[in-house]
Amino acid sequence: MTGSLTRRKLLLTAAGWVAGGAAIGCRERAGAKAGTIAVTERTNETTPLPVLFIGHGSPMNAIEDNQWSQAFRRIAAALPKPRAVLSISAHWFVPGTFTTGNDRPETIHDFGGFPRPLFEMQYPAPGDPALARRVASLLASASATVRLDWGLDHGTWTVLHYLFPDASCPVVQLSIDHRATPAAHLELGRALAPLRHEGVLILGSGNITHNLRHAMVSARMGDTSQPPWASSFDGDVARALEQHDGAALARLLDTDAGRKSHPTPDHYLPVLYAAGAASASDKVQFPVEGFDLGSLSMRSFVFA
Repeated sequence: MTGSLTRRKLLLTAAGWVAGGAAIGCRERAGAKAGTIAVTERTNETTPLPVLFIGHGSPMNAIEDNQWSQAFRRIAAALPKPRAVLSISAHWFVPGTFTTGNDRPETIHDFGGFPRPLFEMQYPAPGDPALARRVASLLASASATVRLDWGLDHGTWTVLHYLFPDASCPVVQLSIDHRATPAAHLELGRALAPLRHEGVLILGSGNITHNLRHAMVSARMGDTSQPPWASSFDGDVARALEQHDGAALARLLDTDAGRKSHPTPDHYLPVLYAAGAASASDKVQFPVEGFDLGSLSMRSFVFA
């Protein structure tokens, strides 16, 4: 399943696409590799955890050994130890703000047309009902509530499969209200910032550019070049992150490049949660850069 031709055929026939490494436990930390990310070792509850955004790309990255999965492993090696993870995934895009309150959240295979091994994958992380309630209280302005009818979708578990392969960290997922404005999502991210001082790793999972129609047509033609709108939007987002310019991040979807990069905003909005939870003193790093399938930005970033 690792050949590029095989992968392209699988992606082109995956009608339902809505979109390995050494074990690192929740309470363990592997040594960081040079040239990845540098974060401060967490020594007490007042030292904030970093905020992470992962460009998750194809579900196939969960079972392939490729440049993206290898990069996710390097990120894992550099992360400090959290007590739990709060994931904001592009794939829980619904009318309302909800948290998963399950003791044992289900592994959701929210895609179709991929190989059986992908559907057989499970990520049996425990939930954290107390954290789910805590998040809902922080987001009371959005009438957030706890639900038990969702679990961990592939925007969450295909990433955590690399970050915490032994699935020991409790995980809570947060929905994205499709009725809210980008500015409102940024504010919700800011409201989550206290969790960084409570041992919680805030994880956004989406893609900085995500035009699947263009990506599939490009894959069918064997065209791996980056269209100008994708390169432009990816660069604009990176600069706004470097400058802590939340207002720019919130309005970029309304540019011509933004509309081409995101026919629907679901994969971009997790960026706003991660950026909102960052503090002005954080520095941003980009441990992953580049494009898959021509126009799909795989850029990931860390605020620490």
